[in-house]
Amino acid sequence: MIRSRAGLYLRDHRLTVVARRGRRGPLQCFTIDMSEAPEARLKAELDVRQLRLRRIRLGLARSLVTVKVLELPRASAAQLKEMVAFELERHVPFPPEDIRFDFVSSAGTKKGPLRILVVACERRMVDRAQRLLEDARLKPTALSVAPHDLPVLLSRKIKVRRAVWAHRSDGMTDLVFLGHNRRLRLSRTVPVKNAEELVGEVTATLGLLGWRDCEAMWISGDDATEFLGSPALAELDASVSEPPWRPAARRLLQRLPGEDFGSAVLALATAYGSRHPMLNLLPEAVRPRAFSRAQLITLGTGTLAVGLGLALLVSQGMTHQRYVDRVSKELRRLEPEVKAGERLQAELNQKKRLLETIEGIERGDLHPLPILKELTERLPPEAWLRTLSMDRQGLEITGQATAANQLIPLLENSPYLTRVEFTAPVTKAADKEQFRIKAAWKALPAKPAEPAAPAPAAPRPPRGPAPRTLQGPEGGSPRR
Repeated sequence: MIRSRAGLYLRDHRLTVVARRGRRGPLQCFTIDMSEAPEARLKAELDVRQLRLRRIRLGLARSLVTVKVLELPRASAAQLKEMVAFELERHVPFPPEDIRFDFVSSAGTKKGPLRILVVACERRMVDRAQRLLEDARLKPTALSVAPHDLPVLLSRKIKVRRAVWAHRSDGMTDLVFLGHNRRLRLSRTVPVKNAEELVGEVTATLGLLGWRDCEAMWISGDDATEFLGSPALAELDASVSEPPWRPAARRLLQRLPGEDFGSAVLALATAYGSRHPMLNLLPEAVRPRAFSRAQLITLGTGTLAVGLGLALLVSQGMTHQRYVDRVSKELRRLEPEVKAGERLQAELNQKKRLLETIEGIERGDLHPLPILKELTERLPPEAWLRTLSMDRQGLEITGQATAANQLIPLLENSPYLTRVEFTAPVTKAADKEQFRIKAAWKALPAKPAEPAAPAPAAPRPPRGPAPRTLQGPEGGSPRR
C-alpha cells in the first residue's frame, strides 16, 4: 500500500472519496452531496487538496446493483455470455438493452451445471459514474461493487474456507460471503437493526450457498461494537470478531474520520482494490489495457526465450572470439617459420621450373648446344649476336658485325644450315652493321654425346701361359 491510490464510493445521494498521493502522503477523505453539481465539486476538492491524479477507481454501493448466482449448462465463452444476458432478464427490473453486467464462474462440480456469479446494474448508473470524472479529467481504472473490494484490507495470513463479513454503513448492512482463498461467493444488502435480525439473514443466505455453517464472522463499520457485544451471534457457532486487518490497512483506518466511518471504509477498499477486479462493470472500451494471464505467460516465455537466445549468442560469440584470439596468437608465433617455408617453396618452385625447361629442351627434337657451338666457331670475333630464335623450320639471328655480308657464306658452309639470307636491310650504326639473318635447317643438330661411363675392370686371368691367338685380316675375327 505504498503507491498513489484514489477511490470513489458512489451512493444514491452522496459520494465519498479517499485518496493518498505518494508513499508518505497524508490520507485524505471527503464527502460530496450528489444534489450540488457533484462533477464541479469533485474537481474543486481535488484542486484545493492538490491531488494531481490521472486515474481513480469507482465503487458502487451494493444496493445499486444486483448480484445473483446462476446455474447454466456448460458452453463456450461466447455462448455463455449470451446465456447469462438472456437469463438476467428475469432477475432485473429494467429492459435488457439497459443492462450492464459482468460474471465469473463460481465453484461447482465438474460434471454438473456451471455456477455463475453475476453482478448487474442499470446502464445509467455506469454512465453517471463516468460523468463524475469528466470535469476533473480523470480516467476510471475499474468500476466494481465497493463491498466486494473489502477483502483487500484483510491480512494475508488469514486462512478460512467459509467466512461472512458484515459491514454496516448508512443504516444498512452489506453481507459478503467469502470462500477458499477469500474468493467472493455472494453478497447481499439487508436492512437489519440488531444482531438477532443479522443472524437470521446470515442463516438464510448460508442455505442459498449450500453451506451448513461458517468458520468466522467479521463485523465492521458503523455500530460494529454494539453488534459484536450481542450474545445473539453465538447462534452462528462461529468465531465472531472484527476483521483481521492488514497492518498497513489498520494504520490507514485510524486516519479515517469518525463521521460516516462505514462509507469511508468502503471508499478506502475501493481505492486499494485490484486494477482488474473479478467483477468489473466498466465497459471494455474504457478499461485500461491489461494483459491476460495467458498473454503474460506467453510474453514471459517469449522474453525468456529471447533472453536465452541472446545469452547463447553472446556466449558463442565470446567462445569464438577467444578461439580466434588463440589462433591469431599462434599464427603470429608461426609467422617467421611460415615466411621461411614460403621462401624455400618459392626457390624450390623456381628450380623445378628450370629443371622442367631443361628436361623439355633435352626431350625435344632441337638441341641448341651444338648450334651455339657452331655459331661461336664460325662467326668472326668482331661480330656479336643480340637475339637467337630456333624452331623446327630454322633459326633467325640478329646482331652487329663489321661486314654483315661476309656472314652469309660462313653460315652457308655450316653442316646444319642452308638458304641463309637477310630478312631485313642491313643498317649502319657507328662502325657496325646491324643485320637480321634467317636460315633453314640442312640437318637437325644432334644431341651432344654424353661421356661414356668407364668400363668395368676385366677379371684377372689365371696364372699360366696365355693362349695364343691369331688376328684375322683387317681386324676380322680371331682364329685359334
